[in-house]
Amino acid sequence: MNQDLIFLPVLIQITLVIALYFNLAIAKSRASQKGEVDEDRRALFDDAWPESVLKINNCIRNQFEVPVLFYVLVLILWSLGAINVFVQVASWLFVATRIVHAYIHTGSNDVPLRRSAFSIGVLISLVLSLFVLSAIVAGCAK
Repeated sequence: MNQDLIFLPVLIQITLVIALYFNLAIAKSRASQKGEVDEDRRALFDDAWPESVLKINNCIRNQFEVPVLFYVLVLILWSLGAINVFVQVASWLFVATRIVHAYIHTGSNDVPLRRSAFSIGVLISLVLSLFVLSAIVAGCAK
């Protein structure tokens, strides 16, 4: 298996973040054009923006929490030469949970549903962490 293929789900995750930034710029522009922004507070206070902007902004913040752990885990696994089909599938599933989470967060923002997608992603990160641990232990046993 080509170890470098692990970076495809990483690139999709990065693309998701970039797409969210584009959506944020569009939402902010629309909100400004509609006069929905408190111009005196917008530089420092999130509540100056309408909900449509806040949902995207908060979603972007979430992309720099658990996904950062995912990036590190992938880099560790890659550097250990421990990429296999299981890691590939887990990585794609993690990214799928982030896409679902972003879709919910920027759409209906149904918190219980969003929490489910988030929790599945965290569990996948935990499994990948355990896989890193096992790869390190196996490497030390050689």
